[in-house]
Amino acid sequence: MKIVVLTGSPHKKGTSNTLVQEFVKGATETGHEVEVIDIAKSNIHPCLGCEACGMNGNCVQKDDGNEILSKILNSEAIVFATPVYYFGMSSQLKIIIDRFYARNGAITNKHLKAALITTAWNNDNVVMSAIEKHFQIIFDYLNFENRGMVLAKGSGYVEMMPDEYYKQAYELGKNI
Repeated sequence: MKIVVLTGSPHKKGTSNTLVQEFVKGATETGHEVEVIDIAKSNIHPCLGCEACGMNGNCVQKDDGNEILSKILNSEAIVFATPVYYFGMSSQLKIIIDRFYARNGAITNKHLKAALITTAWNNDNVVMSAIEKHFQIIFDYLNFENRGMVLAKGSGYVEMMPDEYYKQAYELGKNI
């Protein structure tokens, strides 16, 4: 299976990207082809709401967004990875999700498998409840098959992240 991972953390060696590495390890060990796209380092402009795309074509923005959308459409699964910033995903990840608008019909008709890897400093359920619900709504709207979520609480930096989340990310990769 061809899998695209969208990472939205500006911290290359942070907790979200560390769990992405575990996911990739599990996925590649079971024969999947994985491409990790560092959204935080990509050149992506926000959706203008101009309707030029007609929700079924290229965006008028001249940036990395159209190429990333094409890669998503050429995959069978998509994984979102982000730290929790103020009870939601990073703005770096949100900007590409907003750009899904340009290919909304094609993305929803694709019925991709999808997963979420997210990390938060706090070690409580409240901090994860908003982002979990948000991605459930996104998955439902886009007709994604939810293959799982790693909700890594108490993971503000790599040294404090509980070992259970490494295993969850690895297993998610193996079983996506």
